[in-house]
Amino acid sequence: MSTAVDDDLWSAIGDPIRRTMIDLLLTGGPGTATSLSERLPVTRQAVSKHLAVLDRVGLVHAAPAGRERHYQVDEAQLARAAAQMSAVGATWDARLRRIKRIAEAIDRNRTDNKGE
Repeated sequence: MSTAVDDDLWSAIGDPIRRTMIDLLLTGGPGTATSLSERLPVTRQAVSKHLAVLDRVGLVHAAPAGRERHYQVDEAQLARAAAQMSAVGATWDARLRRIKRIAEAIDRNRTDNKGE
């Protein structure tokens, strides 16, 4: 696989609340912990912790605005994550094709040997 997998990035994306937060920021533009918590089934404090995880791996960036921080998705980092997922998917597709060929060969051998 040519694209190295970043486990921290995948771990951050692996949480359904964080994926929803990314979706909200992509569709609604920059948001704050307060504005996001109003649209999620978690507290503002939980949203802040999730945003810190996303910020640490570079999926979002914050710009201070008064007492709040406005978070925005880093689309380049999101594209990097998508490229990693695509590369892993392609690797697994190739593995599954090999497994299928092996299983078919075993099945052919069994069928051929029954006739003897």
